[in-house]
Amino acid sequence: MSAPAASESGRLHDAAAVRKIANRLKRAQGQLTAVIGAMENGGDCRAVVTQLAAVSSAIDRAGFAIISTALRECITDENSVTDTPTERPDDADGATEAARSGLTIEELEKLFLTLA
Repeated sequence: MSAPAASESGRLHDAAAVRKIANRLKRAQGQLTAVIGAMENGGDCRAVVTQLAAVSSAIDRAGFAIISTALRECITDENSVTDTPTERPDDADGATEAARSGLTIEELEKLFLTLA
C-alpha cells in the first residue's frame, strides 16, 4: 500500500488519520459540554477542573496528531516540505501569492510550537 499524497495547501489527505482526529475532537466537544453543564448547575469545582484538564489534554493530543500526520505526509513527498514558499500566478493579471504544495519547515515548526 502506498503512502498518502502529501498535503496540498496544508490539507491532510490521510482519511483514516482525519477520521481519528475528528473523533477525538468530537469526544473533547462532548466533555466540554459536560463541563459547561456542570458549571451552570453548580458542579463541584475539583471535578470541573479535572474534566476541563481532560478536555484540554484531548485537544492538545488532537493538535499533535494533526501535526504528526502533516509531517508524515510531507516526509513521504520530498517536494512538499520546503524552506521557502513557491510562487504561482494567482489571477489573470499575473499577481502572485505564496502558494505551497504542502507546508514549509517554518510553518510546521510554528504549528508545533503553538501547542508546546
